[in-house]
Amino acid sequence: MLKLSKDLHSDIFEKRFGGEGEVQMTRLLEVGQMKEKGRLFAHMMLRPGCSLGYHQHNGESETYYIVAGEGALNDNGEKKTVKAGDVVFTDSGEFHGIENTGTVNLEFVALILFV
Repeated sequence: MLKLSKDLHSDIFEKRFGGEGEVQMTRLLEVGQMKEKGRLFAHMMLRPGCSLGYHQHNGESETYYIVAGEGALNDNGEKKTVKAGDVVFTDSGEFHGIENTGTVNLEFVALILFV
C-alpha cells in the first residue's frame, strides 16, 4: 500500500488535553489499518507556544520521534528538553505533555500501540 502525501488528511485540535493553542495532526495510518494493534500513527505539528496538555495513557503506550524543532516535555512530572532526533516513550499508566518552546514548528511522529 502507498499513501501519497496529497491524499493524507490533517485535523486541527484546539487546546488538546488542556494544552495551549492548536495541534495539527496528520494521520499516516487509519485505525483500521493498524490491525487492532494500535490507534494512532500520525505526524504532529505544534506552532511556537502551542502544547499538548499533560495526560495519562492506560492500556496503551505512546512513542514520539521528534522530527524538527525543540520543546519542553513533561515526563511524569519531570521537565525535560527535547529536540530533533530524540525519542520519547510513555508506557501504560504513565503521564506526559509537550510544549513547543522554540521559534520554529515542533514536529514529531506519534505512535500509540495497545499493550
